[in-house]
Amino acid sequence: MLRRASLVALVVATLALVGSGCAQIGYLSQSVAGHLGVMRAARPVETWLADAATPAELRERLLLTQRMRDFAVRELALPDNASYRRYADLKRPAVVWNVVAAPELSLQLKTWCFPVVGCVGYRGYFDRTDADSHATELKAQGLEVSVYGVPAYSTLGKLPFDFFADPLLSTFIRYPEGELARLIFHELAHQVAYAKDDTEFNESFATAVERLGGTRWLEREAAPAARDEYARFDARRREFRALTLAARQKFDALYRGPGTEADKRAGKQQLLVELRAEHQRLKDGPWAGYSGYDAWFANANNASLGVQAAYNALVPAFEALFAAQGRDFPRFYAEVARLAALPKDERRATLAATPTASAD
Repeated sequence: MLRRASLVALVVATLALVGSGCAQIGYLSQSVAGHLGVMRAARPVETWLADAATPAELRERLLLTQRMRDFAVRELALPDNASYRRYADLKRPAVVWNVVAAPELSLQLKTWCFPVVGCVGYRGYFDRTDADSHATELKAQGLEVSVYGVPAYSTLGKLPFDFFADPLLSTFIRYPEGELARLIFHELAHQVAYAKDDTEFNESFATAVERLGGTRWLEREAAPAARDEYARFDARRREFRALTLAARQKFDALYRGPGTEADKRAGKQQLLVELRAEHQRLKDGPWAGYSGYDAWFANANNASLGVQAAYNALVPAFEALFAAQGRDFPRFYAEVARLAALPKDERRATLAATPTASAD
């Protein structure tokens, strides 16, 4: 399946509801209600462990997450707070459904702006019906739209009291061990640094932390079977990313290049045919029939291609920055926080100037 896209929750925007327009308030209100529903469903991990009705498999996974949570503090210098010390069974496949949109001949995502969090390239809904309804509205405007389930999100650690701390969720608790560790590390990284109006910076930073931390977890804590399981999982994901990155570059070159709109539409259709053929080649070959990406390729469009960039575009630069800071996590986080406070152009230029080096 497509790697989870754990975008920062808009729930924190409820801290500044006053002054928003009516439509804005309506959207943010569903975020409040949805988030409160998740919080009410969460119970401390200790409570689940003490409950005789808790299935043995879930008990083992909860114990594993607490080892990961301790590792995040001890080895990765991530925040030591109440996040991921509770668990909620949501009884649905995703916690949030994100809606992303892009023009017919561009990979530039439409953005929405909110108090506190700034502008982001998505809208998140706690109800799939609401997400689909908004997607229909965007399609009527001539935009290409993608709706996808999100297994986790971060409130950036900005909401007060342990009750509002980000919980473990049934939507990801059974992920392969390496992926479960990476998800927890990714979401905690959002609490370390956040640049307003810069989704690509924020998500690439969190992805870099998850990769660095996930590698350490697998090397130091995981059993050989878990490492082998994750190696198979990650090999497919890397090939998926390589394929979609190459496709994004081709689509972007087409859209930005010469030619009429009719020429670009024809070229776009040809690129989609080639993209799906490449997926079929992987599926018939090294993926041995794996069908987890089928829906993504069947529905591939500018929106789904555009959102891929947010998570990976700046990861090499962050890994180089980590190396430049002596592979020391506190120093690395301090530098990222400094960059997050800079104007966007200066932030990007400074990050790009970091000498390339091999990551941990």
